[in-house]
Amino acid sequence: MNRLDGKIAFVSGAACGIGAATVRLMVEAGAKVAIGDLLDERGRETARSLKEAGGQSVYVHLDVTSADDWGAAIAATVAHFGGLDILVNNAGIFLAKDLEESTKADWERLYGVDLTGVILGTQTALPALRERGAASPQGSAIINLSSMVGLVGSALAPLYSLTKGGITAFTKSMALEFARKRYRIRVNSIHPGIIDDEMGDQAIAARTRNEGQGQHGVGPRAGERCPSHWPLGHCYRHRPWHRFPSIG
Repeated sequence: MNRLDGKIAFVSGAACGIGAATVRLMVEAGAKVAIGDLLDERGRETARSLKEAGGQSVYVHLDVTSADDWGAAIAATVAHFGGLDILVNNAGIFLAKDLEESTKADWERLYGVDLTGVILGTQTALPALRERGAASPQGSAIINLSSMVGLVGSALAPLYSLTKGGITAFTKSMALEFARKRYRIRVNSIHPGIIDDEMGDQAIAARTRNEGQGQHGVGPRAGERCPSHWPLGHCYRHRPWHRFPSIG
């Protein structure tokens, strides 16, 4: 028996990057997974590749800043698979600007995705998670993607750090609230460092620009730059879930 046999998961921002790697691992572990994203072509391709490999997956269009989109996405997931056991609030964007460079519009776009998206996803999925959790020996689970900078801050991206710190505090608050209400829903956050993907490339470019290296602020990709620049001597690859017991 696989860890996630019979489980139904929804992962936001899962057309590519950490999200896509997460749904692949969940399907390998036996879960049925709904992929939510704005990148329709890439999302459908991810879902198609999972089906071709024998998994059960469906793609739904999702703008995480829209309550209507969240309502439609969770309803479609429940209708297609019959419920919801796991929510992964993964969707996020990166702002590679310091405080003096950042505008109010930058901040509104950033918190709309990175914070509002997590709140809306949790609110919308809660009834379905609560129902399945009450009937399951393991309960249900919410996993929020924060970041290392949500714990220690960043000299390069203070507003991004603020959103990720907010996710960390929100996660703890939801765990306490659900415990108080005796909901059988675990809530945990994951705090990746630099990942070798498109967002990781943005972070590396920001550091390169800050250090005055690279032509026009463009440096090597994350996977090329990290070995000599980051603790442990490497970037992390897309295998973030296999050591974490919170999703089963």
